[in-house]
Parts: sequence; C-alpha cells; structure tokens
Amino acid sequence: MEYRVNKKTGDRISEIGIGSSYMYQAGKKEAIKALRRAYEGGINYYDLAAGHGSTFAIYGEAFHDVRENIFYQIHFGADYTNGDYGWCLDLARVKRSVAKMLAELQTDYIDYGFIHCQDEDSDWEIYKANGIYDYLLDLKKQGIVRHIGLSSHTPSVIMRVMDEADIDMLMFSINPAYEYGEGEYAFGEVDERKEVYQRCEKEGIGISVMKPFSGGQLLDASRSPFGKALSIYQCLKYALDRPGVLVALAGAQSVAEVESLLKYYEQPEDALDYSLVARLAPSNARGKCVYCGHCKPCPMGIDIGLVNKCYDLALAGDCQALEHYKALQVNASNCIGCGHCDDRCPFGVRQSERMKEIAAYML
Repeated sequence: MEYRVNKKTGDRISEIGIGSSYMYQAGKKEAIKALRRAYEGGINYYDLAAGHGSTFAIYGEAFHDVRENIFYQIHFGADYTNGDYGWCLDLARVKRSVAKMLAELQTDYIDYGFIHCQDEDSDWEIYKANGIYDYLLDLKKQGIVRHIGLSSHTPSVIMRVMDEADIDMLMFSINPAYEYGEGEYAFGEVDERKEVYQRCEKEGIGISVMKPFSGGQLLDASRSPFGKALSIYQCLKYALDRPGVLVALAGAQSVAEVESLLKYYEQPEDALDYSLVARLAPSNARGKCVYCGHCKPCPMGIDIGLVNKCYDLALAGDCQALEHYKALQVNASNCIGCGHCDDRCPFGVRQSERMKEIAAYML
C-alpha cells in the first residue's frame, strides 16, 4: 500500500479506501472478514455513507480493537431511521443518527465529519439555516469531530461551500465518464472540474474519490460510454492522477474483492493506461494534458505527465508546484524536441511545444 498526506491535517492516508454502500449485503460474517483483510493490506480510510444502517455495527465489531489506526468519514445528513440510507436536513434527526453511528462503531470520535451531499446551492442554505453546520462545528470544538469534510457532485456548489467553510477533505465523484459528461452524476464542465482539483491541491484540501467506477458502468462493455470496459485498475489510476486526490474509495463485499483492489500495485504500467478515454473527450478537452502517461517513454527520461501537472498547478497559483518541479532531476528544459510524445498523445497535445513553454515559465 502507498500513502498520501493530507496537507491540512497531517493524516497519512492509504491511496485505496473502502466505500460502504453495499457492504451490508455480504452479511455480517463475510463483511467483517473483508474489512479485516483490507486493514491487513494497509487500507486505513473508510467512508460510511453506508447503504444500510446495519453497516455501522459491522464496522464496530471489525475495527474496535484497531480504531486508532484507521480513519472514518461520517456524514452529517445521512439518515438510517428506516434502516436504508436516507438524506436528512432535520437537526434533531441528524443528532440522533450521529449518536447511533458512534455507539455502533464503538468509538467516541469522528476523524472526518462531513457536510453531506450538497449538490444544490439551496442544500447549503438549508443545511446552515437548520443548524446542522453549527452542530458539526460545535462537535469539532469539543474534539468529537477532528476535521471537517464536504461531500458533493457539483463543482459550483463545492466552490461556494469552500468559500464559506473551512474544509479539510472533499468527497467528489471522479471517473473518466463523469469528466466528459457521461453518467448520472456527471456534473460540471471539464474546466469546472479541473478548477476544483487545482484549488484543492493549492489549498491543501484532500480529495476522497467516490464512484471511481461510475457505479460499475465503466466495468461493463455494454454500458461503458467508451464502447469498451475499463478495469478497476485503470479507473483507480485515473482518479489518483487528478490533482488534490488522496484516496479512491472502492466498494468491496468480500475478501476476494479486497484482494483484487490490493493487486493494484502489482499491475504493469500498460494495465494502468487509461488513454482510451480520449475517444470521448469533448472539443474543449482536446489539446489538454490529463497526465495519463500514454506518451511514455521519453528518451530523455522526462515524466511528461508530472511536468504538466506541476505547470498547470503553478498557473493556478500553487506556490509549491514550482518547488516540486525544480526538485525533479529531469524536467522540461531537458526536452530535445524529438516529437515522440506528440505522436503518442491521444488528446492531441503538442507536448514538445508545451515543454518549451513550461521550461520558459518555470525558470
């Protein structure tokens, strides 16, 4: 397992995390085995926007003895009054739900308390007016909530809430289909979504990725908008390549499914290549590097995707991006203009010209 550090909190978080939408369907015994295998494999980040209220007791039994070694995302606004997941903006019910979650998780604190599912501006207004946000902040003052998170599918709402609240972690839906307008939660244009990533990277706000497989759509050739199934490894790689991303949350219901996730680090480079998504890229995405790495290998050893990422972040005002760039042993100034990367780029980026531009800017 590899880990990334949340700049705002200092938490060292596994690149792969577990989402809990369908965990309960496995049954308690199998679900506990799956969670323990995830923990043994180095996974330390778990989202609890669960599909059913029974999930919390499963986690409580699985992790009560290692609680201090893991991180929970708990959502203020997820309601399990009737068992199944529901969305709630009533303060009294939110308080009851949070108390019940803590009891069943066998814990007295929440690592990341989330402002839950803000997809419309009106959601945020109601959330504040009903006192839920103030309740969340009060629990943070008491030390029960350690950090504040935000869950949303909508870039414009994300930007607004981050303007008004001190957010430590964003939960955002990221996958190749959503990026290019395909799927139920494909909210925001290419540039709007890119601005979210860049702002999070610049401000040190970590991103935990929900729906990396687009609800399974991308794993099924008959439903994939690319006309071909992607592997779970291509989807995970795509999510983890976005600026600001710390962890990709994948659903798992069995030990076998957890084992499959853990094999991500055993995959050869070509098995992680997601460049086929270029076939769906809209006109406003052409000519823009998405850091896919399909241009490799560079004869001079330039990590072209990483160099582009540093440049894009520097342009967005990230002061640390220039430092990261200058720490590279090989960078854009080493480009010899051979054009190999130009021929290979599926997004039509003239990388050899871009290397000149980057070298001049990043002096």
